[in-house]
Amino acid sequence: MSAVLDDMDSRPGSTTSLLRTIIGLYLRDAGGWMAAKDIVALMEALGTSGTVTRTALGRLRKKDVVVQEVRDGIPGFMLTDGAGAMLSRGDRRIFNPRSMAPSDPWCLISFSIPETEREKRHQLRRRFHWIGCGTVAAGLWICPDSLRVEVEEILEDLQLRQMATIFVTETPLVGGSLKEAVSSWWDLDAVAELHKDFIRELDAAGRAARSGHVEPSAEAFAVYVQCIDRWRVIPYLDPGLPLAFLPDDWPGVRGVELFTRIVEDYSKPSRQFVRATLELAAEVAASP
Repeated sequence: MSAVLDDMDSRPGSTTSLLRTIIGLYLRDAGGWMAAKDIVALMEALGTSGTVTRTALGRLRKKDVVVQEVRDGIPGFMLTDGAGAMLSRGDRRIFNPRSMAPSDPWCLISFSIPETEREKRHQLRRRFHWIGCGTVAAGLWICPDSLRVEVEEILEDLQLRQMATIFVTETPLVGGSLKEAVSSWWDLDAVAELHKDFIRELDAAGRAARSGHVEPSAEAFAVYVQCIDRWRVIPYLDPGLPLAFLPDDWPGVRGVELFTRIVEDYSKPSRQFVRATLELAAEVAASP
């Protein structure tokens, strides 16, 4: 499963989604393996019971995100090789929001897929949408040229590269204004709502961070995990188009600023809380 498919696979805020976010953020930092009881303890900091967490772990095992491994008699979980690579790709997208300049090139993808391959055609459109492509016509999609590598990967993965032609172009020449054309190629209202929802839910945390130093705590950990969990789908669906081509009241700028501020203020204390939690668990386990 590709990084984008996994990121879209569970609803942000759900137990499985939050657990996946914790694993993505901290399991690698813990050396690639974490005891099941420690994962449960971290999820409890988010208000999730051990029973519910174990059920969610079972779901992630079925999706080949984690595998169970016992170390020194302690059951735990480690990432699969595929999941490790997937999370690394996801990191690059999530923590580096895109921003296209008006003079940057565009990528156009034209394809014609026979009816015998209609399921692949459906998957192609679905995955193009999920990486932030817009639809010019039924068989013609558009995106910033910075996404061309991902477009190529999708075509190769679906074995459709021979049925598609990619054009790299300067600013498209349209009948009306490019701003009007962009609003018809992308569902900007849906992307704007994602930013607005993120701002509504995390704005208070952003203001609190500005008012003083954030200490390592379960609260800081919860804020940071919820921030990443809520944000991680936005950099996929938002292509990062130039402001000149977007609505005047575009909330994306504020969304990116808020995300950046929370990452700067909460990532370190959250990581310190996790490490302290794991160290305490190790000390308890080693005590007679």
